[in-house]
Amino acid sequence: MNHLGIEVSVQNKPLLDQAFIPMGLFNRAFLKGAKKPVSFAVERENGQMATVHTYIYGTAEMAEADGYYADRLVKRILWMQGGFRVYVSGDEGIYENLKKAYSPNGSRGFDADFMAGVYEHPFEVVYCDAVPEEKGASQAVGRHLGGCRIGFDAGGSDRKVSAVVDGEPVFSEEVVWFPKTNADPDYHYDGIVSALKSAAEKMPRVDAVGVSSAGIFIDNRTMVASLFLKVPKDKFDQKVKDIYIRAVRDTFGPDVPLVVANDGDVSALAGAMGLGENRVLGIAMGTSEAVGYVDEKGNITGWLNELAFMPVDANPEAMEDEWSGDIGCGVKYFSQDGVIKLAPRAGIALDESLSPAEKLKVVQKLMAEDDPRAVQVYQSIGTYLGHTLAYYYELYDCKHVLLLGRVMSGKGGDLILEEAKRVLAEEYPACTGKLFPALPDEKSRRVGQSVAAASLPEV
Repeated sequence: MNHLGIEVSVQNKPLLDQAFIPMGLFNRAFLKGAKKPVSFAVERENGQMATVHTYIYGTAEMAEADGYYADRLVKRILWMQGGFRVYVSGDEGIYENLKKAYSPNGSRGFDADFMAGVYEHPFEVVYCDAVPEEKGASQAVGRHLGGCRIGFDAGGSDRKVSAVVDGEPVFSEEVVWFPKTNADPDYHYDGIVSALKSAAEKMPRVDAVGVSSAGIFIDNRTMVASLFLKVPKDKFDQKVKDIYIRAVRDTFGPDVPLVVANDGDVSALAGAMGLGENRVLGIAMGTSEAVGYVDEKGNITGWLNELAFMPVDANPEAMEDEWSGDIGCGVKYFSQDGVIKLAPRAGIALDESLSPAEKLKVVQKLMAEDDPRAVQVYQSIGTYLGHTLAYYYELYDCKHVLLLGRVMSGKGGDLILEEAKRVLAEEYPACTGKLFPALPDEKSRRVGQSVAAASLPEV
């Protein structure tokens, strides 16, 4: 396949998407002829820095390919690690392109605005002689099981809470709620407080509270979260940013330790605790693609890990994500959107009046009946996944990949895993014996999400 003058060889193509160009293979092919050094760094909170030294062609003929490579690289760093300031050195043309793209009306205006909101800092692109050095601050959170703890897991359709005494859950409760459709933040606050109180009643005291919640959290504050989708901006700033801090303080006083973490990270932590291993990447394929990561020290990195918006496909005709307006990003490959995208190509007509979750169920039912059209859908997602796991392996130092979520349930999930393993074995020998994708078994399920959440704070 040729894209912008770069010849990319793809042995395994998804049955229903022959034009798919795996981003990892595109990058590898691009770098074969690139000789001009360039560097990028992206700054996030507390002076942390993600730094990449790489190469471009630096010629007039390859200017478009250079610009594309730099655009995808910076976007990848932003959604994987997060940040509000991009440093560029080595090529002023690349800098000018990025500065224009990340301006309010530029092609990456959405990304700039989103990151500015997360980090409460204007987004900027700056040119320098040498970019700052890499600097991380991974946090040793979790695995603290001593004492009387509460673990709260805030889901989109139900909320779960556990009372955990010395690592053993003595009480668990699951309550249906509707956070995504409620505009009143007091509804969310009351639900959180109610859950905390019901767990506290089952223990002699409360030593710590851990929260697992969809969204982006910095210093226990809610920066972005789909749970509060309908809450107006002014009320979000006033009542949602510190909602977990207020709920714990108001219920137990100011001295009870609290840690709030992204639910993807807590899933990865639960998997790591169950397996008794580190270097775990958790990927949940449901409404979107939610990702969490536990590093080689067993720590959570504080990265965004919002891989739903990280590019995985270099095909210029790839499907657009309606939210960000960009193409080729993970959400259209590793979520119910991926299934819905491929179903018509396999000849499965989906009723447009159905919700995305209902459309997924239609395909899942066909798969349960071994319908050959549904088989093609899941096989294609497995091919996407095999290529993309090899790419993730380059970016994360991961050994285990736990595949979770609705898309991975039933026969379809088994087929996705089988196909991904086949692609990895055939096309990515560097991953053989080093990367182990799996569905969670009893061993990795041993620690539930709310119990892992309870283990987050150190007392």
